[in-house]
Amino acid sequence: MAFPPGFLDELRARLSLSDIVGRKVSLKRRSGAEYAGLCPFHNEKTPSFTVNDKKGFFYCFGCHEKGSAIDFVMKTEGLSFPETVEKLAREVNLPVPVATPAERERADRASTLQQVVEMAAVWFQKQLRLPVGRQGLDYLRGRGLSDATIDDFRLGFAPDSRDGLLAALKRENVPLDKIVEAGLAIRPEDGRDPYDRFRGRVMFVINDRRGRAIAFGGRVMGTGEPKYLNSPETPLFHKGANLYCLDRARQAATKDQPVIVAEGYMDVIALHGAGFTGAVAPLGTALTEGQLGELWKLADEPFLCFDGDNAGRRAMSRAAERALPLLRPGKSLRFLTLPAGEDPDSLIRTKGPDAVRRVLDLARPLSDVVWELETEGKPADTPERRASLQQSVEQRVAEIADPVVRDYYRTEMRNRLNRMRRPEAPAWQPGKFRKPFRRPGDPEPAPFAAGSAARRSGLDLDASRQEWGLLGALIERPALLHILAEDLAALPITSPDLGRLRSGLLDALSLVPSGVDPAADEAAGDPSLEAELIGQHLQRMGLAQLAASARAKAREAFRDDPTDADGWVGQWRRAARHVSHLRSDPEELKRAEDALAEDMSEENLRRLHAVLDRMRRESLESNAL
Repeated sequence: MAFPPGFLDELRARLSLSDIVGRKVSLKRRSGAEYAGLCPFHNEKTPSFTVNDKKGFFYCFGCHEKGSAIDFVMKTEGLSFPETVEKLAREVNLPVPVATPAERERADRASTLQQVVEMAAVWFQKQLRLPVGRQGLDYLRGRGLSDATIDDFRLGFAPDSRDGLLAALKRENVPLDKIVEAGLAIRPEDGRDPYDRFRGRVMFVINDRRGRAIAFGGRVMGTGEPKYLNSPETPLFHKGANLYCLDRARQAATKDQPVIVAEGYMDVIALHGAGFTGAVAPLGTALTEGQLGELWKLADEPFLCFDGDNAGRRAMSRAAERALPLLRPGKSLRFLTLPAGEDPDSLIRTKGPDAVRRVLDLARPLSDVVWELETEGKPADTPERRASLQQSVEQRVAEIADPVVRDYYRTEMRNRLNRMRRPEAPAWQPGKFRKPFRRPGDPEPAPFAAGSAARRSGLDLDASRQEWGLLGALIERPALLHILAEDLAALPITSPDLGRLRSGLLDALSLVPSGVDPAADEAAGDPSLEAELIGQHLQRMGLAQLAASARAKAREAFRDDPTDADGWVGQWRRAARHVSHLRSDPEELKRAEDALAEDMSEENLRRLHAVLDRMRRESLESNAL
């Protein structure tokens, strides 16, 4: 029985070799997509049998057996090739084509259509280098593409002509029906003559998994709509089952290149040019279940990179929602957050490949995005609102089909909800002091003078000023966040506003890679990528105004050139210790005052004066920070 080549390609793409081999062999992951185990084809005590999911084959270094998933089932279960194909197709819910004359005719037709698409790709490439394609060539060069890159990706141009491609293909004796069936021309329903689908556009060739041209995407020149136009569904092309540059990414994944999903064709080409050859893009649709399956064959946790605008955030949310029900152990997504107004292409052109590597270091897990989906912009300042938040988060987690992954997500989200429940420490309130015993004619003791409450209030205000400055310093220099996270969490903050700002900063820890040099961005003289992302994160949480006030306080409170031997870290910790002293001193002052009220002894009086002297001294020192 003969199977159409397209069917076998689809079957191999849907199969997970490690899952199939794992039914017979106990496999242990070596690295990435490679596994090892004892060979089922000969007796051995030391594992020499390897399985590589990305490359789709197994190999034994002992007996030299090798092959694909189909070969493994044939050899271990004694089935014929047709029997094996039918068995595996049933397991992945792929209908087995019937080997009828009609099926063979369909396979032949698909092969012919692929030839037609290839002819169109060659024609589009030629037009780009002719005077008629000057506008398209200028556009591509203006986007920073070299001639070598243009040729490598087979970029072309569709002239703004009603029948330019039609006429060219007819001259090659291609039947009109084939041109329409390949998605290259449109036949009006009112009986008018067919016309070219793509006109006045830069053309991008879309390949199948084996690198054969099967469809096109076209970007309009000028202000026409739609901006991007893709080929329609055809016998060759199914948008939801393919990705732009999937054939290149499959090769890159075998070399452990990161798999990055960008939004547009130019983003993918820019990423490839910067060395990230595992980059792909959806084909004019939101990420589909089929495309997620393709991505998970290449990498356990592919990176999703969306533009730093509202449309990019919506796309990120849709991808997270689509992925949740499909999660299984070891298979997830990581999300790259770009600064507002940036896309991968612009980021590479302005800041170079290192900026992409840094963004990869800042990638957030899917759990962070799920949390944001349900909490962003939703207040949680009352028990009822927190209960509503918990309900929506748990409903979202319930969408995960795999019970093990769902249980871990439920635990993670409950931990986050519990952190929200912890109340901020109440602001210290001076107690009512008892009036001490006083002989007639004795002077009023200084601590009970009319200005004592004002002095305590002044110390409290000084502590608040320092709190603002401490948080603002971390917004200004986010590389300090990982170093000072525990210090920040322990800081005795009393203001509810500052408590919210601190929570926002601690939530933003995932946007800053550990080990970043705090002085690196100072030396560069430009705002760091982390600072931009944290600023946008705080803005989404409704904390932008508080953050701006804190940064202003930080510029007042901290020296530009810290004299502390440990630099910014030492200066921050010294200021934090001072705030802790200020917050604890009123309690100590109250105890000293109470002791003096109970017993007007010289010892208690000296103790009170010592506390006051230290508070005045530290207040003066704080002004020099």
